[in-house]
Amino acid sequence: MSIHPLCHDLIAQVEQGLAPVQQAFDAYQSACFIARPPEFFALELSGETGELANLEKKRWRGSPVDEAHVADEAADVLISLMNFCNARGIDLAAAVAAKLPRIRTSITTDI
Repeated sequence: MSIHPLCHDLIAQVEQGLAPVQQAFDAYQSACFIARPPEFFALELSGETGELANLEKKRWRGSPVDEAHVADEAADVLISLMNFCNARGIDLAAAVAAKLPRIRTSITTDI
């Protein structure tokens, strides 16, 4: 199956842009915080994702949700993901670039 041209463009952007961001997160985390094991960051990521999901659940049920709070929790998820990947030695740009073509394939074959 061929890959959509937009997927190629997205992969190129991920490969160029995500790696420096991940490296900057690693440098900041290493300089400003105590070292933590990957398991800590996995639990942190899970907790932050749960907080974001709870806000969406409230919205889905019709309750008002502060958009600044949603943005704050989304930022926490990204920060936690970066810290987890750095602690595990995961090159997130490479992982995302490898995954994107498979997502398109799995969506197409699951329908």
